[in-house]
Amino acid sequence: MRIGLSYVTPTMLPTLRQLQYLKLLADHGSFSRAAEAAFVTQPTLSAGIQELERNLGAPVVDRARSGVILTSVGEETVRRAQDVLTRVEDLVQAARSAGQPLAGRFRLGVIPTIAPFLLPKALPVLRDRFPKLRLYLREDMTAKLVAGLKAGALDAALIALPYDTAGLETAPVRDDELFAASSREHRFAHGEAVELDDMQGEDVILLEDGHCLREHALAACSLEAPRNTPDGGGFAATSLHTLVQMVGSGLGVSLLPAMAVEAGLADQAHVAIRHLGVDAPHREIVVAWRKGSSRESEARLLAETLKGV
Repeated sequence: MRIGLSYVTPTMLPTLRQLQYLKLLADHGSFSRAAEAAFVTQPTLSAGIQELERNLGAPVVDRARSGVILTSVGEETVRRAQDVLTRVEDLVQAARSAGQPLAGRFRLGVIPTIAPFLLPKALPVLRDRFPKLRLYLREDMTAKLVAGLKAGALDAALIALPYDTAGLETAPVRDDELFAASSREHRFAHGEAVELDDMQGEDVILLEDGHCLREHALAACSLEAPRNTPDGGGFAATSLHTLVQMVGSGLGVSLLPAMAVEAGLADQAHVAIRHLGVDAPHREIVVAWRKGSSRESEARLLAETLKGV
């Protein structure tokens, strides 16, 4: 009896280097710029992409005169490669900082309504307590920071809740009470406290769309978002510093977080600060990170450290 044996050629898997080349190609849109970012020559990067295509059995890019266009396979490969590369980078960082928490590179995102008020006090503490920490800061809107966490571009972020944190984990830093702010001539300035119902009917100045504090203020006062009108209504500020100046000029009233008030934001402005009654609204300041991240223990340590600031 003759027994036939068949041999299956083992499938060649893409390498991390090939996936990295494709990711850089997608980011930069050309072979020359991707090669420069990868610190290799253009022929080396091109050969890596060709080998990736052989391993996958399908083209990942269309080489057009106008630039590089990813095929549907290429787009899907980049999407999956992002998670693979993020996890490998997490592994490397975790190995390097083993036994040395908050040592080496740590990429922290911070929203604009926290950064200028907490960081001046927090950074010296972090520098003294963790001398080997190399902190990279990115200030941006909550939505962009959350996207950065999920994509692996950030290790952690300081954000304010309530906010949709699906796919993330959080550790508390502090509760941040919201205060009523008005000009010193406004009726709010002549009482000890302002009730939330008193905000109804007032011209409430908010931050621009994208700031989570805007949504917190609207929810706290049960208000609808003001609409811009031809007569100049619906004012919005680009920052809390601008908002305070608008309030001090008598353009309307607003809500300010305790963190900003404690930092002296309204001290030099023509603004009165009042508590919002016994049930004053709060926002919760937290450190957030991606579920499954190897930097979880460091993110929790960061939150614990910031509690004492």
